[in-house]
Amino acid sequence: MNPDKIKVIAMDLDGTLTQHKQPMTPECKQTLIALSQKYKLLMVGAGQVYRIFNQLEHFPIDIIGNYGLQYAKYNPEKQDLEIIRDDSFPCDREKTEAIVTGFREKYGFTQYSGDNVEYHPSGCITFPVLGTKAQQADKLAFDPDRSKRRKIYNEVTAAFADYCVFVGGSSSFDMAPKPYNKYYALDLYCRENGLQHDEVLFVGDDYGTGGNDESVYLSDIPFLCIDDYREFPKQIAFML
Repeated sequence: MNPDKIKVIAMDLDGTLTQHKQPMTPECKQTLIALSQKYKLLMVGAGQVYRIFNQLEHFPIDIIGNYGLQYAKYNPEKQDLEIIRDDSFPCDREKTEAIVTGFREKYGFTQYSGDNVEYHPSGCITFPVLGTKAQQADKLAFDPDRSKRRKIYNEVTAAFADYCVFVGGSSSFDMAPKPYNKYYALDLYCRENGLQHDEVLFVGDDYGTGGNDESVYLSDIPFLCIDDYREFPKQIAFML
């Protein structure tokens, strides 16, 4: 990476700038403010743009959500987002339910709370191994190093051939309709804004096998790995 060529710093949120679904620390917020004086900043998330915007406590930043299915620009006059793109795709729920039930029966995931599958308005889906209403403590204890899900990741990916599959959160598989993933979203952003890939730095934590940042990590887009969100200010300091 040539730091002098970077024009845009694109970032993941949970695990990169914050704990899961928590506000940014004051230190991370101040770092973003400093970076914004020099670069265009962009959030690239798995969730909906307004969920990300609210978690950021309305920090002034453009946001790509749902792996590129959504895109919103920050309007400084309104101090709010303007939705530029909000695509959605149909989901074959009967087929999905059958596939997920098959994995539950095969691997003993038959005890779960809530729904078998979570369906999102975008067409993204979540296979919550412990169910949609599992207790947070149970979810955190289920697969902290992701080894249980990574053992069957290739099998789940093959079964959901029409989706990009991710090892999500602490106890689920998340899926977005192909070709939507973070690399696709960033590449589209570059094409729409006349940018080369080497003019964008992506900052993320979920770059391992099945991680939702992995598609960018394995690409030609420069990548800064974050393994502890509290270290973000120090690790990005070389760009200031």
